[in-house]
Amino acid sequence: MEESEKVETETEVPAEEPVQCQEQSPKPEQSEQPIVGVRFQEGGKIYSFLPGSCTDLRPGDFVVVDTAWGRQIGRVTFIRHLPPEKRRDDLKTVLRRATGADLALRQQWEEKAREVLLQLRARALRESLPVKFATAEYTLDGKRLTILYETEARVDLEAIRQELSTNLQTQVEMRQIGPRDRAKLLGGYGACGEPRCCSRFLSDFSPVSIRMGKAQGISLTPSDITGMCGRLRCCIAYEYETYQEALQGLPKLKSMVRTPRGVGKVVDLAPLKRTVIVQMEDQRVEVPADEVEVLPKDFPVSGPQEDE
Repeated sequence: MEESEKVETETEVPAEEPVQCQEQSPKPEQSEQPIVGVRFQEGGKIYSFLPGSCTDLRPGDFVVVDTAWGRQIGRVTFIRHLPPEKRRDDLKTVLRRATGADLALRQQWEEKAREVLLQLRARALRESLPVKFATAEYTLDGKRLTILYETEARVDLEAIRQELSTNLQTQVEMRQIGPRDRAKLLGGYGACGEPRCCSRFLSDFSPVSIRMGKAQGISLTPSDITGMCGRLRCCIAYEYETYQEALQGLPKLKSMVRTPRGVGKVVDLAPLKRTVIVQMEDQRVEVPADEVEVLPKDFPVSGPQEDE
């Protein structure tokens, strides 16, 4: 990276007086173990920690913790208690509550990271690199910078990583992510008009297949089933199990059935309504599933039922 593109990382912040968690008098050994759920990004995964001396935490509190990626600020999402047989003594411990100085410091590092990200995007455009840089994030102490990027080609970014590490005087990690992860980080709105599910509440991506769409009678036109990430929409999987259960006991499409209105061919299903759409000789009728009798395949058919 050119000398003019260097980003200074030294940041002055007010002297910090950590807010110590409320100390409580020792209690007899409890049968249940408290666990603190901490989230670092909106819609991100929730990680479990032990409260340590922070026994008075509540959902919404900001805390400082050490993670595999360095020291970070997270937000408490829940407090749970595990029974003795499920104790988790392998978890890291919450260090302390986050102070105003901690939050101000995090904001300054976020601004520095944005500058780095803009420079990387400009460089990718200038050098025609087939890479989309999604986000950059410093740890709270500024000792580590993680850069997430997406690419469909094989690109060696080691030279850029080393150059950044030298210029910024910090450890730099480049991590490749998929298109769904990038869409999650960017946010925005889906085709339904609501904020994207992945940015709001999906912490993990479940497998989605065309079969799920077929079971629900969804249009399989690419524009109708593809999300902003270019992959099948995550919401296709939401009601799949419900439809699978509702389809139990319904006749298959194109099967011949007997109804109170006569014999016909099944041309469509309404699983949630538990009805069957049957093509008679000159009309289509919707019949409750419990009034339909499936006929054997060799049942003689008089006259055409529907054009194939």
